[in-house]
Amino acid sequence: MHGRKIAFLGTGLMGAPMARRLLAAGFAVTVWNRDRSKAEPLAADGATVADTAVEAARGASVLFTMLTNGGAVGEVLFGSGVADVLEAGTIVIDHSSISPAVAREHAFKLAERGVRHIDAPVSGGVVGAAAGTLAIMAGGDAAVIDSVRDIMAPLGRVTRVGPSGTGQLAKLGNQQIVAVTIGAVAEAMLLVEAGGGSREAFRDAIRGGFAESRILELHGQRMIERNFEPGGTARNQLKDLDTVLAAAQNLSLHLPLTEAVRAEFAEFVENGGGEQDHSGLLQHLEDKNARGKA
Repeated sequence: MHGRKIAFLGTGLMGAPMARRLLAAGFAVTVWNRDRSKAEPLAADGATVADTAVEAARGASVLFTMLTNGGAVGEVLFGSGVADVLEAGTIVIDHSSISPAVAREHAFKLAERGVRHIDAPVSGGVVGAAAGTLAIMAGGDAAVIDSVRDIMAPLGRVTRVGPSGTGQLAKLGNQQIVAVTIGAVAEAMLLVEAGGGSREAFRDAIRGGFAESRILELHGQRMIERNFEPGGTARNQLKDLDTVLAAAQNLSLHLPLTEAVRAEFAEFVENGGGEQDHSGLLQHLEDKNARGKA
């Protein structure tokens, strides 16, 4: 067992496999989840299951949070009393995806108590969480991040992006690239098919060229199969794009491509596509073109 006591708050789809990785690496981990039934299976992996977030946090030297949104993180840290029981010098690592401004506010409020904060959203999904191959984008003090690299190592690859809040900005940048690339792949498929080509053959033809990407590989395949069962929903994609544009406004930036793709996702969601996979934007673009020809 490693010496440091770890608390892990939020053992849902992503949090549970992440906590399991820490346990497998030999760390002593106390887990808590609002719905206790989602935390209890981790007892079999050696976790201590706490009844309350405060109970899990008491005595922890490192506290992980993996919660739904900024509101949930704020409520658990400051509403439920977790911050009040954290000892000075404790490090809070927030893996939740929240707005950069909220992440900076949490860092500031914790610093007043002598607690250090790292915003460390992740990319790689449930598969990456289980395999320990997440891309972890960290914002915060370099020395603090370095001090917990050994603890985060079982979860994936950690990169410090910059000061507090920039981990969240990197995650937003990731979501921007995903959304714009999904739009680009969908439009290119429409173009080729409208001229008599096969979208499947088109995708095969350009694989490995300059347009190669994970989006072309995975979401392009979904578009060919017309399999829009969600991995990531269009509604969540729209929420991320709204957060991106709010952050851009705060920084006095104009992001025309992001604005354009956001408008299409908003229309897609409005027309009932919210619970489809974000690659289903293809259908929205097909419908628009069909209406244009009618």
